[in-house]
Parts: sequence; structure tokens; C-alpha cells
Amino acid sequence: MSFRKTRVQLILPGVRIAAVLLCFVSFCQLVRAEPIPFDSDRWEIQANEKKLVDYLGQKSLSLKGGSAIVKDSALTDGIIEFDVAFASERNFIGVMWRIEDLKNYEEFYFRAHQSGNPDANQYQPVFNGVAAWQLLYGERYSSPVKYDFNQWMHVKIVVSGENAEVYLRDMNQPVLFISELLRPKKEGKVGLSTSQNAAAYFANFSFTAVSNPPLKGRAREPEAAPSGTVMSWLVSSPIDGKTLENKFQLTAAEKQNLSWKNLRSEKSGLANLARIQGVEKDKNTTFARLTLHSESEQIKKVRFGFSDTVKVYFNDRLIYGGSDLYISRDYRFLGTVGLFDELYLPLKKGDNELWFAVTENFGGWGVKAFFEDMSAISFKSPQDK
Repeated sequence: MSFRKTRVQLILPGVRIAAVLLCFVSFCQLVRAEPIPFDSDRWEIQANEKKLVDYLGQKSLSLKGGSAIVKDSALTDGIIEFDVAFASERNFIGVMWRIEDLKNYEEFYFRAHQSGNPDANQYQPVFNGVAAWQLLYGERYSSPVKYDFNQWMHVKIVVSGENAEVYLRDMNQPVLFISELLRPKKEGKVGLSTSQNAAAYFANFSFTAVSNPPLKGRAREPEAAPSGTVMSWLVSSPIDGKTLENKFQLTAAEKQNLSWKNLRSEKSGLANLARIQGVEKDKNTTFARLTLHSESEQIKKVRFGFSDTVKVYFNDRLIYGGSDLYISRDYRFLGTVGLFDELYLPLKKGDNELWFAVTENFGGWGVKAFFEDMSAISFKSPQDK
């Protein structure tokens, strides 16, 4: 009896190991996808330039100024792999997933001309055709990778739930762990993209949809917005920003034509206004509105950031105007959003209205605000109005 018990105890660990190995082998077999040739009718390619060429010994797609989408693809979680080659000139070479349409998707792209710099690449969500790189910067969203120019580099993107990993050349060590994918976890297509600056070459593209593929890295703790950060806004329907030129006072007649939606800020405290709507040629400005309730007459400092330009109205009166347009100050001025500006608000007792009229040019449409001292004031939620 004891002999049998001992045999069972000895066998069970082996069974566990075998089961783990079997699962690993099954997973590896599952993710071995066949490349999709670029001359296949599975591709929908919209670009300024597209060519099927032999490049560096591989049959490849030369793509400039557009996208290549796998029409019949469907991926929520999974693995995307391909080879890419590009020159050192200014260019943006991307891979997209969970594509709802060409205005809504997740994206990671290489900045060829920033090789080795902290912003050599970028993760960003795209909402309603508006990019978000000015809102998302730093080591959470990019990695200082050096590229091998005019040579094939293998790329692998592993998407798993709210996280993703990016591999370049070395398939054992990710160059970037994306701790929080900011679009909804929803099935969509996969594809590639390039800017209009220069062509890039792609070969051996494949993808596999698989639920919760394992990730090697760990998610970082979310960026916690400090107490006093505005975490909820009312956002207006868009208007033409030019109508606010020399507009020093907002009237009731002007305000009554606006419609409003509630927008929650990201965990970092930044509100991505493109979550509500996109930008049109003559409607590039929206109001982000906050009601402050004060228990007495007092002055409070608010620190804030915006992209790209802003006019601030306090109790309907214009009190500030600012511009953080890309390269508006020097050739490396990016126009990223942070708490770089501040105002001192003369609060009256009761409710006070703070409106940020934020205009988007490109690269990110957002606003952020923070009150260091919340004593005797409170944010009035939209439901209280």
C-alpha cells in the first residue's frame, strides 16, 4: 500500500510537467501562422505608393503614405509578426490592431529618424481619426531602440487583454511593454501603415488570434492622478475655433446652441477629447467644462495643460489664451501635454464655471487640470447640474 502511494506521489509531478509541456507545445503550434503574401486578395491597400518588389532577397510590399489591412482578419488578443526594412530618413512605420475602421484602432509605430532616442517609437490609440502621441509620451509609451537601416528586422506584437509587448530582432526580450491599451478591448482587423515621408518595406506578415497569450513583462502600476485632478468633464459639440477670435465674453445665446457629453479622464488625469468626436476642417474646437463650487469668495490656483491651443473662460469671461502647437517654438518642440501653465481664479461664493476651449491641429486633442488646494471647494458633477 505504501509502495503504491509512493509511486503515485512520484508519478504526479511528472504528469504535471508533461501537461505543462503539452500545453506549451500546443500553444506554439497554435501561434505558428502562415505568412499572408502581399499579392493575396486578402489585402486592402490604400496608399499613395504601393509596389510588390524583391527587396534584400525577399518578396515584399513597398508602402508609402497609406495602409495595408487584412480584410478578413479578426483579432482581439493574439500575435502579429512581420519583417520590416526602412531607411534613416524621417518616417513613421506602424502596425495596427483591433481596427474598427481607419479612424479607430490601436497602433505602434517606429520613428525611423529618432533611432536610439527616447522617442524612437510610439504606442498610441487613435480615436475618431485623431492621433494621441502628444498626450502619451515617456517610457510607458516608447523605447530608445536603435534600428538597423536598410536591413530586415523581425517584429512581433503580442496583444493580451489590456496589455501588449513589442519585440524587435530579439524574440526573447521585448523592447516595450505597453501597460495599458487605451481603446476598448474589442475584436478588429490588423494591418500596417506608413507616413507620406518615405517608403518602407514589409515581408512575411502573419497574425494569429489567440486568447490571452502569455506576456513576459509585467504591467506597471497605473499613473495615479493626485487628489485635486479633474477626472470628469462636460465636453461640448465642436465649433469653428475662429469664431472665438476677439470673443472676450460668452453669451447665453452662443452657449444654448451647444450640446454636451460627459467624459471621464484617463487614470493619469488627462482627458482625451477625441474619445467624444473627431476633428473637421471647420469644427476643430470643443469646450471642456467644469463647475467649481466654492464655500466663500477666495482665490484658487489651477495648473493645467492642453493640446494644441486654448482659450480659457471663467464665468463667461476670457482670462487666458495659449498655444502649444508642434514646432511652434523650435524644431524639437513637440507640444506634449503637462501641467505647465497656471491661473489664479477669483472664485465667488457658490458655483463657478471654468471652460477650456481647446483647438486641435494634429497629434493629440486633450486637456488636463489640477487644483493643489481643494479646501472649501468641490467639483460639481454633471449629474448635479
